[in-house]
Amino acid sequence: MAAGARRVLVADDDLGHLKLLELVLSAHHFDVATVENGHDALTYLQSNTPDLMILDVHMPYMTGPDVCARARRLTRLRTVPIIIMTSLLDDATRLKAEAAGADLFLTKPLTGQDLNGAIRELFRRA
Repeated sequence: MAAGARRVLVADDDLGHLKLLELVLSAHHFDVATVENGHDALTYLQSNTPDLMILDVHMPYMTGPDVCARARRLTRLRTVPIIIMTSLLDDATRLKAEAAGADLFLTKPLTGQDLNGAIRELFRRA
């Protein structure tokens, strides 16, 4: 990891979307760890503390909001910004993400510029 690079965990079961996020974030000097399901996200979080998490809503084994809620129970992860992303536009999904402790709820598709703007805003708030 480059000196000063921020670490981002991205969890998404759509491999194309996962690779795209990794490419966009890496181009902006983030050190990116990717996983394809909620279980692997929790396994990663057992021994790593990222500077940001981006979680898809629907993933195998555990949803993004469920991963978010579990992460918020750990003292060292309570202040890590969490973005929940989904292609679903319903209020129930948004409310579940907010109740789990997500800092931001974004809908797909999303441009790299929009994502980077959202991330900058989250880090500015922190």
